[in-house]
Amino acid sequence: MAEVQVNEKGGGKKTRQKKHSLRVDFTPMVDMNMLLITFFMFCTTMLKPQVLNLSMPTTADPNQIVDPIKARESTAITIIMGADNQLFYYEGKLTPESYQDPEFLKPTTYGESGIREILMKKNVGTYEQIQELKIKRSAGEIDTKLFDSLSDIVQQRANNELKIAPTVLIKPLDASVYANMVDMLDEMLITNIGFYQIADLTEGDGYLYYYKTGDDSVLSPKQKQEVANAPKKE
Repeated sequence: MAEVQVNEKGGGKKTRQKKHSLRVDFTPMVDMNMLLITFFMFCTTMLKPQVLNLSMPTTADPNQIVDPIKARESTAITIIMGADNQLFYYEGKLTPESYQDPEFLKPTTYGESGIREILMKKNVGTYEQIQELKIKRSAGEIDTKLFDSLSDIVQQRANNELKIAPTVLIKPLDASVYANMVDMLDEMLITNIGFYQIADLTEGDGYLYYYKTGDDSVLSPKQKQEVANAPKKE
């Protein structure tokens, strides 16, 4: 509340002007702010973070070596994420004969005209069915729970019966950045890839990447020694 103090000084016949000292009490305003904050805290629904579940290989024995994911050679595709937004991929099974084949490891880019186009071609058929389900979910014809169930049926049928579902192995190098990984996971969702895994680079991948780019940072000390002792081609 506002408080007004009046100072009067008498004496003599002349009347002096009264001086007013004004002081505003903001205590009720603070109380009101606290009540408003409390009200909004109880009435506001907190936003739930959107997360993406990843199935990573696990084992009960920490000393046991987990074999890489097994996939059909005809539908397997391996993506190697390099430094400076570099992106490479190869299809099928990697063999020692593939190491120095300049056409086996192919460069591509992030985005619609790069890796997305490649993945959509690998997932043709399944992609269209999942897209139809997404449209129905957006229109409110099906809820999220039913969408997940129907999508799983489509993916399992493509994998087990039709045997056309691609299996994607994503292998980031130490020099790759986190933003590239986020972009790659977005591509998995956009292209409706149902089976993918984040894995480490194998020795064969290291050789393949080295012979393609000349970057020996992906090689182990043993591999570097083998490369140094290898006979030079004339």
